[in-house]
Amino acid sequence: MRRLAALVIVVALGGSACGGSSQGTPRTMTGPLVIASFNPYSGPDAGFGPEEYAGCYVAIGLINQAGGVLGHQLECSSVDTQGTPAGGELALRTLLASTPNLVAIIGPSSDESVPTIPLIDQAHIPMFLDAGQALWDKTGYQYLWRLTPSDDAIGYAMAIWAYNHGYRRGATLFGDDTSNQANVPTLLKGFKGLGASIVINQPLVQGRASYAAEVASMIQAGPDVIFTETDPQSAATFIAELVKQHSAPIPIIGTQATLQPDWLLSVSSAIGGKTLANSFTGVQPYAAPQGRPWEIFDEALLAAGANVPNPGQWSSDPYAIAAYDATTITALGMVEAGTTDPAFFNPFIKSVTAGGPSDVVVHSFNEGITALATGHHIQYIGPSGPIAFDPWHNVAGGFSVASYDPSGETKLIGAVDATAVAKLSR
Repeated sequence: MRRLAALVIVVALGGSACGGSSQGTPRTMTGPLVIASFNPYSGPDAGFGPEEYAGCYVAIGLINQAGGVLGHQLECSSVDTQGTPAGGELALRTLLASTPNLVAIIGPSSDESVPTIPLIDQAHIPMFLDAGQALWDKTGYQYLWRLTPSDDAIGYAMAIWAYNHGYRRGATLFGDDTSNQANVPTLLKGFKGLGASIVINQPLVQGRASYAAEVASMIQAGPDVIFTETDPQSAATFIAELVKQHSAPIPIIGTQATLQPDWLLSVSSAIGGKTLANSFTGVQPYAAPQGRPWEIFDEALLAAGANVPNPGQWSSDPYAIAAYDATTITALGMVEAGTTDPAFFNPFIKSVTAGGPSDVVVHSFNEGITALATGHHIQYIGPSGPIAFDPWHNVAGGFSVASYDPSGETKLIGAVDATAVAKLSR
């Protein structure tokens, strides 16, 4: 979801932040502990924030019901980065200066990740980024954790799904911002590597009132499939014009952003639910809406009421689920470490998820603290499934594919496993 100059990459990867625990005694905190949902709540990517907040809020509710963490209740704070580097950096500096009890950050997204990740790492605050750039696949940042596959993997997964379904001439319809364009390089590489071709690749300037010329160029190129990620309104305007100029729907394969309720509502309102259902599928990080860990999450989510508007829309959302797991892991890491100081409990994020032959598998915060209280080591497995961090704190995973129903719901129709993605990426 998220093209950067070589100089920026060098600075981001080689600058500051080897991280690590501070020396000395853990600092003492008083009052509630804060986990910040640090994402866009305004701008073209405004859907990212509520998606992440939903998971954070639900997890904190369950943690507080179980007595909190080491005598502290937790709070989930929404911080709007506005989806820009400058907005994100300003919001982060304000957050760090005003929140002494900050223990973790859910985010940042790709929009604001470049200026903020080094600062968060320097502040010794664990961050669970949903930034998809391959830039963050291998870094020395010790406080960086990523539970969802990077955008380079998503690009490969989209290519595999399209090729396996007979498509050979692709068109890309991706917004011109950092977040949208992050998927494109591996999509192009992967589709070509499979023996297919991209017949038109033109970044879309978002927010225009008409895309008649762009649609005409795409139709002239003759694609048999369109790969996409844009903001909801631009997508609705473009696809409505496409339907107007081209009577037979061209199949569309979108990223996870296109499976968000606001995107589906905007596009279905523009072209009709039936037309969208007949032409659209979306690829997203795999999170199976089944099993006991998911049931715990979903039950608490649906009980959130007004605090999470229309909570059911997030029941199978992989980023909401990842935020829920990140919050739970943070809390369990603090309990196992015996401290709320992020500089000291940060290594325990991996400890409570890695698993070992004698570890007790737990599926919730309550189960985790019960096992820890009896002297057991634990392995937390939440609705995201088993979490195996690589040396750079990333988690590899497969992808599910969903279609749209005219009722407004989505349904899973297939999957692309991590092995296929890894094979294509070599």
